[in-house]
Amino acid sequence: MKVHQIKIDFHVTEQISRFVYVYIIEANSLYLVDSGVFGCEKQIMDYLDTIGRDISEIKAIFLTHAHPDHIGSAAYFQEHTGCRIYASEGEKRWIEDIDLQFQERPIPNFYHLAGKSSMVDVVVKDGDVIEPENGVKVRVIRTAGHSCDEVSYLVEDNMFIGDSVPVKGDIPIFIDEQEMRKTLSVLKAVEGVKAYYPAWDRIYSAEMMKDKLNEAGKLIDLLKNTVSELDDGAELPVLVEQVCGKLKMPMLAGNPLFSRTIACLRQGE
Repeated sequence: MKVHQIKIDFHVTEQISRFVYVYIIEANSLYLVDSGVFGCEKQIMDYLDTIGRDISEIKAIFLTHAHPDHIGSAAYFQEHTGCRIYASEGEKRWIEDIDLQFQERPIPNFYHLAGKSSMVDVVVKDGDVIEPENGVKVRVIRTAGHSCDEVSYLVEDNMFIGDSVPVKGDIPIFIDEQEMRKTLSVLKAVEGVKAYYPAWDRIYSAEMMKDKLNEAGKLIDLLKNTVSELDDGAELPVLVEQVCGKLKMPMLAGNPLFSRTIACLRQGE
């Protein structure tokens, strides 16, 4: 088995550029972990050409969660290969109805990133073990917090963690503080992992992951303490601007997703 990492660049707006990683698990057949943004299927297919493989060999897509930069090309591959899509129950409704997702989580350029809805063939939950082919076992681990029911996938000694760990220096986006802290504890407790594959950062070794998990905990503490210190009951946009000023992160003041992070920390008090 071999793991391939593909960097997908995209724009949230003309001014905001981002990227996400899609992973290909190469065995007798091919399996995607997440699918990038709408339109990136050509980049994935071009990469498969370079390793002598074809999209007809894609048998499954394992989605960590339902956000647009993770589900964007899933419908294309489902339609063109017949591959099965795996996702958790909590993420399923947004994957199968992107209009609903946009209503509940409107972000700039949403449809350009999300593409169109796809159907979840297999609903997964924490502790499930899936064997898509002989010798390939995929263990499902619930790692919610960034989204309502995000999951990670452990394949042999490789852990695919999506956006489940907030990274220092990037935009900290989560909707549930307690779930986020639980996820950090869960990831610390998983034994035998040699490599971690996040969606927004480089591949981590086990030692690097320990540092990242500790940094993530400190980042949540910093945000929580800052919110508690500054919150005087003002409207959320005012509090967000104050937090950004205090932490010298003015670029996040107008980010609606960061605002949700601050909102969940305020509610958790």
